[in-house]
Amino acid sequence: MMDIQKILNTLPHRYPIILVDRVLQIEPGRRIVALKNVSINEPVFSGHFPGYPVMPGVLILEALAQAAAILSIVTLGGEQPKDTIYYFVGIDRARFKRPVEPGDQLQLEVDLARELRGIVFFKAKAVVQGQVACHADLMCAYRSVRKTDGAPDQNGAPDQNGAPDQNGTNK
Repeated sequence: MMDIQKILNTLPHRYPIILVDRVLQIEPGRRIVALKNVSINEPVFSGHFPGYPVMPGVLILEALAQAAAILSIVTLGGEQPKDTIYYFVGIDRARFKRPVEPGDQLQLEVDLARELRGIVFFKAKAVVQGQVACHADLMCAYRSVRKTDGAPDQNGAPDQNGAPDQNGTNK
């Protein structure tokens, strides 16, 4: 089980795009069950859709991908490898079965299916009150990165690569 603090220590995502609130169950190398609490206070609901707020399908898929990333990181020892990002690289057979609305609790269920040449394949579904809201096959992969844009890293530290800052000057 993981609370939000452990999740924030595991994933590089931050508000407003952190979409996993709690991990209920994790079996490294096999499966994760996590939760996303859907709140009317989330910025997306002011425009999707006025008068009938519905969680966008792409955010449901992103929540599933974040749960998959947690499973992969925990499987590899609990920390994301330095200078890497775990990218969401593909979606197949995504289907949406019911709308997800504010007040719903999405149960994110992700099973690791296989790994092939650095790409990890997952079977994923999002469930609300026992009903499948979405299911999809996901693909994710680690990729090396070198920050060069001058933006702070995931912990808020400034870029140390000598990249120009926002004003175009070198550090």
